[in-house]
Amino acid sequence: LHMGKTMKKDLTVVAKCIMQLYPPEFNVFSTYAELYHNYFASQAKKNAESHLEDKDIYLLLSWVHNIYPKDMRKDDVLAEELEKLKLGSLLPSSLSKELEKKYLDSEEATIKNSLSKCLDKEIQRWKEDIEPEKLNGHFQSELLAIFVIQSIYSGQKRAKDISTAVGEELSHRLSKELPAFLKSYKDAFEDFKEKSKKHRYYKPLLIANINNCWNFRDYADKNMAEKDDNKTSILCTLSDIENSGFDVLLQQLFVQLKPIYKKFTENKWDSSNEIMNEIIKTTSKHISDFQTLKDPFYHAIIEKIHARLVKEYIVRLLKRKVSLKTPVQQQNLAQNISKNAADLEAFCTSNGSQATWLNSALPKLAEIIRLQDLGAIKIEVATLATTYPDIRKRHLEAFLYIKANLSRSELKSILGYLADSTMSMLPGGTLFSNINVS
Repeated sequence: LHMGKTMKKDLTVVAKCIMQLYPPEFNVFSTYAELYHNYFASQAKKNAESHLEDKDIYLLLSWVHNIYPKDMRKDDVLAEELEKLKLGSLLPSSLSKELEKKYLDSEEATIKNSLSKCLDKEIQRWKEDIEPEKLNGHFQSELLAIFVIQSIYSGQKRAKDISTAVGEELSHRLSKELPAFLKSYKDAFEDFKEKSKKHRYYKPLLIANINNCWNFRDYADKNMAEKDDNKTSILCTLSDIENSGFDVLLQQLFVQLKPIYKKFTENKWDSSNEIMNEIIKTTSKHISDFQTLKDPFYHAIIEKIHARLVKEYIVRLLKRKVSLKTPVQQQNLAQNISKNAADLEAFCTSNGSQATWLNSALPKLAEIIRLQDLGAIKIEVATLATTYPDIRKRHLEAFLYIKANLSRSELKSILGYLADSTMSMLPGGTLFSNINVS
């Protein structure tokens, strides 16, 4: 720093005051500049070849790549004269590359170690008997994401401040660090999830960890290229953490709902409105716990609930427990299903579900039960298959068991129409594909 200040100050005096006192052919400025540069370069080389601490390597590289060529050589007074000279770098290329490698190795190791310690601290916090903090009503442990992202970003910025090339090399080296960290985080989360079920704040901690994923998602979306494999890996790991947490949070609700859904077929759908009210009431009690999720995750879990409620209803319709021979009986059932569907849609929508693709499933099935004209039934089946291309003949055959007044030939005709209408369809929604027909 002292040499740099001296060189800049002295050369400024040469440029402003001394050059004019000599004939141009004396090349006074270039003589001074070369002498100063050579001395400075010899000292830099001497330092580079001695044992340097990491911070000294960083400082020396900053001089070689940044401060010397940019701050000194681009100085308003000196730039024009220095531009005429070919002074070169403060260090030979081979020595500069050697220092860069040392710096990059050290920085990469430091950041790796820092992320590992950060995760250890986070795991330790999970073990404490303390409720996670809330921000804007949402459980969180944001320090984890902030620290990890800041560590990577700061490392990249420091390297970029040396030179663009060094910055790019460190960014390349660190590109796999966030995916690797998140996989370790996922493993730790799974371990906590399985072993800490009796923890006093088990659910709040699950929610805090799901919420943590948002900052990582936001960082990846804003800072990584769409086709980057590391981005794909990051988003995939985050989805695994989120869905794993959702599964645990929803487990108790789905266990409670199963016997309630069985009542539909046990009661031959006679008291379906009361049963649907019970389903909505039971679900509503659980939803209040999910308000501590950040909005994107709250909407995601509500949509999972919405899909499950519709799916379980369809499962009961495919159980072959009810067979109705008269159009009046079928119309009554269709009316009940339509009413249940409307109540279910209103409940899910009012609680934030944006899964509008689910809303037409039950009304379409109700319409198939209501209709008596074979052509009209086929049109409705085609519409259902267009909306839900994952429906298969086995699903429709089980469902049409309800319509006991269909002849074998009519049934075969409808089923054949479904096969024809779905043959060219691409896989779409996944409502029916995960419904097994016994």
